[in-house]
Amino acid sequence: MPAPEGDAQRRMPRMAAFEVLRRSKATAPERQERAEYAVGFRLGLRQLSGLLRRSRAILAATSLVSFSASLIVSNAETQRWRMSMRNDISDLLGFVGQDDVWWERLQDVVAEHLMPALEEFELDDDEMSELLGEPWPGVLWGCGFEDFLGRRYGEENIVDLYLKRRGWKETPANREYFAALRDTPVSLYEVSNVKPGASMVLQDLLGGAEPVTVLEKSATRSLKKWDRIAVRIVAEGDRHVISGALLAFSADAVELLFDGLRGALKLKKRDSLRLTTDKLRGCTPVFTSAWLFTALPRALNPPQPTFCNSDGDDVMFHDLRFPFAAGVTQKDVAAYLDGVKSFLPEGPRFWNWLAPRRSRPRKQASGFMLDTQMTDSTVLGSLELKGKSLLITVNSVARAAKVEALVTKAAGQRLKQPLTTIRTVEQMMAEERPERPSEGADEIPSEIARQIKHDYIDKHYRETLDTPLPALDGKSPRQAVRSAVGREKVLEWLKLIENRNAQHDDAAIGAYDFGWMWAELGLQDHRK
Repeated sequence: MPAPEGDAQRRMPRMAAFEVLRRSKATAPERQERAEYAVGFRLGLRQLSGLLRRSRAILAATSLVSFSASLIVSNAETQRWRMSMRNDISDLLGFVGQDDVWWERLQDVVAEHLMPALEEFELDDDEMSELLGEPWPGVLWGCGFEDFLGRRYGEENIVDLYLKRRGWKETPANREYFAALRDTPVSLYEVSNVKPGASMVLQDLLGGAEPVTVLEKSATRSLKKWDRIAVRIVAEGDRHVISGALLAFSADAVELLFDGLRGALKLKKRDSLRLTTDKLRGCTPVFTSAWLFTALPRALNPPQPTFCNSDGDDVMFHDLRFPFAAGVTQKDVAAYLDGVKSFLPEGPRFWNWLAPRRSRPRKQASGFMLDTQMTDSTVLGSLELKGKSLLITVNSVARAAKVEALVTKAAGQRLKQPLTTIRTVEQMMAEERPERPSEGADEIPSEIARQIKHDYIDKHYRETLDTPLPALDGKSPRQAVRSAVGREKVLEWLKLIENRNAQHDDAAIGAYDFGWMWAELGLQDHRK
C-alpha cells in the first residue's frame, strides 16, 4: 500500500539521517576514549583498594567507555512493553489489530524504527532480541508504537478514530493519555535532580522547552544525574509523567543522534539543534536507529580498551623474582638497593622506583594512560625483599628490562637471574577476588575508607584540572574554560565524569560530590 503523500515527505529527512548513521557506523567502534576513561578509572580505584589493604604504594591507574517490512514484534514483547505503561492500552491494541489497514500501517512504522540498523548489521529480529536481551525488544517495539499513535494518514489518525468509536469505553484518564501521546513528540532529555522512586527534572535538549519535573517511580531508581534519555513527556492534569518507551543514550549515541539530525535537516556542525514539534515528529525513527547503531556494535563486538603507561608503552604487568645467591642476606641486598638514587625506601624491605622529575615522556599514547604519582614523580615500579628473593613489579616490557639492568648493576652476583611472570590488564582484573580478612586482622572502618577514597579522587581531579585532555582539544580544563566554545566542552566533560562516577558499583565512590570542581572552574551556576 503506497504511503500518503504527506507521510512520504516526512520520510525524506529520515532517510538522509539514516545515511549519516550508516556512514558513522564504521567509526563508532573506534570511539573508545570515554569507555577507556571509565574502565581505566575503575581499575585505578580497584588498585586503591589494594592500597587500603596493604598500606603501601602500588602501581595504580589514576588518569582519567533478513527482516521484512511486514515484521512486528511478538505478542510476548508487546506484553512486556505494555507492562511498562501506566495506562491500559489493551483495547486500543485490539482495535488496531481488527483493521488490516491500520495493522499494516503499525507494522510499517515499527519497521521504520528497526530496519535501517538490522539491514546494516545483517540481523533478523530474533538475533537482535538475543543480542540485546531484556527489556529492549519490547521497548524498541514501544518506540514504534508510540510514533504510530501520532502519525496522520491524510486526515486520519488512529487515536482520533479509536476515541471516536470506542472512547466511551475508556476512562477519562486513558482518553487524556492517548490524546497526549498522539500530540507529544519524542525528544532527548537531560536528567537532573533525581529523587529515587519519586521524581526527576528533565531538560529538553532539542525542543528548547523549560525544565520539567516528572513523576516517575521505576526509572528514577536507576537513572543518574546528567543521564540522557529519549522519551515523551506527557501531561496528566497539572502534573507530568513519561511514556513507556524510554531509551537511555550513551555519549556516543547522543553524538550519533545529533549527526543524524543535522544530516536530515541539512544543518552545519556549529548550528544549534532546535527542533520544532513537526521536525521532531518527522525524525522520530532516527532516535531509535541512533540508539541501535551504537548498542548493536557493542553487543556484537564488546569494546576492549587499550592501556599504556606514562612512557607511552603498552601495559603488560611483569613480576620479576631475583633469587639470592648462596650466603646472601636481605640486609646485603638492601644496602645496595639503597644506593640506587631512583629507589625510594618505604621501609627496610620495600622501595618505590621513581622516574626522575626532569624525565617526563613521551611517546604518543596509544590508549588509556595508567600513571601513579608520588612526590610529584611517576612511580615506575615497586621492589620488595621477601624471604630469599627480591620481588619487583613493573607494567611494561621496557621498564622490566630497565629495572633488571639497574638491579643487576647495583647488586651484581649477589642475585641470580630473575624469573619473570607476565600478565595482561585483563588477567589482572580477572584474578581479583574479594580478600577475606584473616581472623583478628584489623578492618578499616567504612567512614575512614570512604574518606581515603574521596581524598584519592580529590587529588586525582585537582591534578586533572591542569592536565591537557583530548576531549578538550588538548587543553586543560582551566585553559579551555576561558573561551565560550571551550566552556561548553568543559561543561560536557564535567557532566560526563560526574555521571560515570555516580554509576560506580562502590556506593562511597558514587556519592562523591563534584561541586567543588564546578566552583573551581567558575561554572557552579550551570550545575542544576
